[in-house]
Amino acid sequence: MPRGRRGGRVSALEGGPEKAAAPAQAPAAGVSQLQPPAAAAQTLLRGIFEIRRSSCDVVLSERALRWRPIVPERPAGDSKCDVQCKEEFIEVKDIFSVKLKRRYSAKQQGNGTLLGITLFICLKKEQNKLKDSTLDLINLSEDHCDVWFKQFKKILAGFSNRPKSLKVILNPQSHKKEATQIYHEKVEPLLRVAGIKTDVTITEYEGHALALLKECELQEFDGVVCVGGDGSASEVAHALLLRAQKNAGKETESILTPVRAQLPLGLIPAGSTNVLAHSLHGIPHVVTATLHIIMGHVQPVDVCTFSTTGKLLRFGFSAMFGFGGRTLALAEKHRWMSPNQRRDFAVMKALAKLKPEDCEISFLPLISSHDLEERKAEGSPKSDCNDQWQTIQGQFLNVSIMAIPCLCSVAPRGLAPNTRLNNGSMALIIARNTSRPEFIKHLKRYAGVKNQFNFPFVETYTVGEVKVRPRNNSGYSLEEDGLHAAASENSFPWNVDGDLMEAKSEVQVKLHPRLINLYGGSTEEMNDSQGTCLWLICACTRLSEVLKVLRSSSS
Repeated sequence: MPRGRRGGRVSALEGGPEKAAAPAQAPAAGVSQLQPPAAAAQTLLRGIFEIRRSSCDVVLSERALRWRPIVPERPAGDSKCDVQCKEEFIEVKDIFSVKLKRRYSAKQQGNGTLLGITLFICLKKEQNKLKDSTLDLINLSEDHCDVWFKQFKKILAGFSNRPKSLKVILNPQSHKKEATQIYHEKVEPLLRVAGIKTDVTITEYEGHALALLKECELQEFDGVVCVGGDGSASEVAHALLLRAQKNAGKETESILTPVRAQLPLGLIPAGSTNVLAHSLHGIPHVVTATLHIIMGHVQPVDVCTFSTTGKLLRFGFSAMFGFGGRTLALAEKHRWMSPNQRRDFAVMKALAKLKPEDCEISFLPLISSHDLEERKAEGSPKSDCNDQWQTIQGQFLNVSIMAIPCLCSVAPRGLAPNTRLNNGSMALIIARNTSRPEFIKHLKRYAGVKNQFNFPFVETYTVGEVKVRPRNNSGYSLEEDGLHAAASENSFPWNVDGDLMEAKSEVQVKLHPRLINLYGGSTEEMNDSQGTCLWLICACTRLSEVLKVLRSSSS
């Protein structure tokens, strides 16, 4: 079979020279050499293409594309022949786009010279990482390529779960203002290759995404994508859920049984911390997140409602009260600092002025793992909870309530390592009052392999609902920490998904199973890549500076 001449400008785009085709990958790029389980599926097409400089017998079935090099007959038992003739394949479900491959020269007019077909493939690399790749099928026959191209198009059109139009919300301030560059250099090109239409809004102020999604016409979109950090992701998820309640005619001031969000949400990790995206994908990797969106991989995720005196405050995935809330409140008062500087300052200051919160914590424990599975199947918020509330009182340094594992790359363990995205439970982790050195030891465990909960002052519970009622009615003032600025009068700071939430009285946190769909695949367990929440991680990574501050404050 004739081969396309090398040189010149080659394009893998249909009907135009806009973009050059990516080079074909080596066989090690994730293409399997084993027989696919569905090899017996009905054959759709069979033909000859050149693949990686070898003429191959290519067979397209409903589930796989298989090829075997065509070689001259050799004596039986020739090992070299056996190696050369080994069959390779890719599964059809891993193809996300197909383009005609053409060569364009400076003097040439029209559509250029057809070289064949380029397939764009999603490959799974180590553990949870995905990678895009290409496979070139070279054949100079227009008719031959046209038949195969149309068949590939027909197959791709059958994946109805894959989005065709997306609303993209981009926070340009995320992580040293790098989010815009990340989107245009890594995300947008892949979405364009996949043929996905996008409508991009660049947020201009805090709460812009919330205001936009309350009124935006969403019927024309298959999903929403957030490009930013945890704060942006949490705001967009909150907005989508509020919009769903509004569309269902529910009163958003007080929601007992919220309805599910109508569109799936994609999270592109582009912030200084990406706890939500990391927990979802198992890795904070932009291309992986983008490919999950393109492939239409969807995970249902549990969501919490935060309310006080019967009024909904917000939706969220995780929260901290006490040390975690105080640290974030301090950081928010120093927005003029760089993210790393104000983070480190806030952690050190909160530890230097460490003090407990006097409060009462009530919770509904889950009954058993069997009931937990029933809850997943039925979606009932009460199917696995004991009707008997349990109450504990005392002085608490930190209270964490987590519906997701809260992973990130800094620490090897999760704040809630036994919690999953949709197992219908929350982790309640309580650190009672103890000495500063003992609390710091607890924080240091998040950066190591030892059990961070193996302390006499740390208690853990698996719950479906929690109420936290401060017994000190004076609230929290930043002046106590040496600053001449105060939070809202008689209010207590909460860290909800990295956003500051202030409440003046009891806060009720209730889990709602599988309330939102997020673009992401099932993640593998990664003992060396799990992490924890931002503010506790920073306490570990900056421990030496903290100890210097503590020594100077005690002298």
